[in-house]
Amino acid sequence: MTLIKGLLIKKVKINDQLEILKYIPRIQLRLAGEKRKHNEGRVEVFYEGEWGTVCDDDFTIHTAQVVCRELGYSEAVSWSPSSKYGKGEGRIWFDNVHCTGNEKSLAQCESNGIGVSDCKHTEDVGVVCSDKRIPGFKFVNTLTNNINSLNIQVEDVRIRPVLSSYRKRIPVTQGYVEVKDGGKWKQICDDEWTDMNSRVICGMFGFPGIKRYNTRVMFARRRKPAYWDYSINCTGNEAHLSSCKLGHMLAIKTNSTCEQGTPVVVSCVPGRAFAPTPMAGYRKAFRQEQHLVRLRGGAVIGEGRVEVLKNGEWGTICDDNWNLVAATVVCRELGFGSAKEALSGGLLGQGMGPVHMNEVKCSGFEKSVTECPFNMDKDSEGCSHEEDAGVRCNVPAMGFQQRLRLSGGRNPFEGRVEVLMERNGSLVWGTVCGEGWGTMEAMVVCRQLGLGFASHAFQETWIWPGAVNADSVVMSGVRCAGTEMSLSHCLHHGEYLSCPKGGGRFAAGVSCSETAPDLVLNPQVVEQTTYLEDRPMFMLQCAYEENCLGSTSSSTPANSYRRLLRFSSQIHNNGQSDFRPKASRETWVWHDCHRHYHSMEVFTHYDLLSNNGTKVAEGHKASFCLEDSECDEGIEKRYECANFGEQGITVGCWDTYRHDIDCQWVDITDVKPGDYIFQIVINPNYEVAESDYTNNIVKCRCRYDGHRIWMYNCHIGGSFSAETEDTFPGLINNQVTHR
Repeated sequence: MTLIKGLLIKKVKINDQLEILKYIPRIQLRLAGEKRKHNEGRVEVFYEGEWGTVCDDDFTIHTAQVVCRELGYSEAVSWSPSSKYGKGEGRIWFDNVHCTGNEKSLAQCESNGIGVSDCKHTEDVGVVCSDKRIPGFKFVNTLTNNINSLNIQVEDVRIRPVLSSYRKRIPVTQGYVEVKDGGKWKQICDDEWTDMNSRVICGMFGFPGIKRYNTRVMFARRRKPAYWDYSINCTGNEAHLSSCKLGHMLAIKTNSTCEQGTPVVVSCVPGRAFAPTPMAGYRKAFRQEQHLVRLRGGAVIGEGRVEVLKNGEWGTICDDNWNLVAATVVCRELGFGSAKEALSGGLLGQGMGPVHMNEVKCSGFEKSVTECPFNMDKDSEGCSHEEDAGVRCNVPAMGFQQRLRLSGGRNPFEGRVEVLMERNGSLVWGTVCGEGWGTMEAMVVCRQLGLGFASHAFQETWIWPGAVNADSVVMSGVRCAGTEMSLSHCLHHGEYLSCPKGGGRFAAGVSCSETAPDLVLNPQVVEQTTYLEDRPMFMLQCAYEENCLGSTSSSTPANSYRRLLRFSSQIHNNGQSDFRPKASRETWVWHDCHRHYHSMEVFTHYDLLSNNGTKVAEGHKASFCLEDSECDEGIEKRYECANFGEQGITVGCWDTYRHDIDCQWVDITDVKPGDYIFQIVINPNYEVAESDYTNNIVKCRCRYDGHRIWMYNCHIGGSFSAETEDTFPGLINNQVTHR
């Protein structure tokens, strides 16, 4: 196979006798258009100095496979006709393409001939490729360029620290930009290098901004640089360097130096949560930097459902027109780099409350997504929480995954927790004491390893042998808030460990899951169903046995009354997986009064607080029976309280506890008239892992005059601004500090 004037000439034999020449155009591909992932988009072809598109006529998944592999992805997931990613421009280079799926290039497939088409741009085809890259390709696609007959591919990109003193810093924020080309690392000549190029590089590595660097560090260079042959031209909005346009070929001097004489150095500004520091001194838990935007429901730092604050209330963004540019604005605003993915369809769980923005269109350089134009006429018209937008951001490489591992499990998502700790001047692997180990600690482990959410936390791990040389306990007394990026950031004992039972079978363990449930109580139902009932003591025997009455009930005569504040609870599962009780059903407790099994010892806390936050009355309710009372349209009920069936709440369903059932109240017999705060907490002991605990609480204003009661301003914890929440004492949200 040879190259002549931009054409591949391939010899083809017919019947082992006649030899003919087949001309294969040399082309280049890219994915363009309105897209939400770096690995999807409109298929565009570069040929004879011009970018064009491919028609969807006769297009198949086999053709999509060829396209994706040519772009460096392992396979195609799907393809889309009718200009799903927007209409392209220029020529339609290919029409009626027929591929077997084994071709190395789209140009090798049968078609009408390059440039021969009767299609319009409304028929432009798009593809979705898998996230997995072919070895040797790391970033999104081959570099787009304006040089015909070339097919430049960058295998990898890195920032290499200039000074040796910077090499131990985590994360690496400053250094040479190097690309791997043909298996060798090469530096880039700073001829024509711009701040927009630096912005893209820093965004790739998880940094929101750039700054000028001290040119004196250039004199610290010792090795002779090998330069890459090309310049790069980025707009600043690209998700990766590989999406930038390739400039002209540079005239590299014979002594391997460029005309400017210096290689490119970038200096990135990290988000506040990722400030450079030696690993041993890095102790901070993740803290959000901005107050107008937040992420909810994500398994790892830098991903989640996007929520914005408007008029003091948090709400979501509709996914209409949601794309990588808008997602990147969110990521940079929160102290991360560029967006890897713009998620749609409530993929990270559905929010509650209003939908604040719709049809968002960002330029990419706004400081906040709240500055981007959006459809003012229909903030949420036609949008439901099924269309909530989310993001996955590039975050700095902090090296946390290398300091923790799961050992002995049957699959990579479970095992005994083993950590790398410094002991007697050297780093050793060891176990974590299982005493006090719970869901919050397991959550941090799963996040640190990039394995999603915690499914279970184990205080005994005899079922998992683990590594023999790591049996010794090296960490004890671990207490996590749940927001930490590394287990080492949680509170824990220092040099002097305390673990009475020792390690071995009593070491901490976890099982992780890519998805998790998310319970949310409907505040309107609580507000609308509240009333008082005076009920005689002789009708409250079951409730008395379940400890659902006030402390003075033990001395109350059978013919006297207890005053009950009654209400209904409607508990939705807005997460990504079903909510199931922690205890296996063999351990559930049968209750003769109610004729059903209790699957959780404590499912909900009800508290009446004074205006200064003091508890004046409380109620608690064991899980009567977790079931699907009702579901959203198109979702079938899976759990029902009947005999000894399975209990739980399906995603998209809700479990209703009506006001007229036992223990669905707070006993206020001994409460004086006045103004109070009513508070409900679901899953208060964190028995079951959820994607978001902050929305497990509902708070209401409450006025009691001795005869009647009024409930108003009911809302989910964290749904209002911090200033509004400050006027509600007690729990700000369901936090680990209150365990």
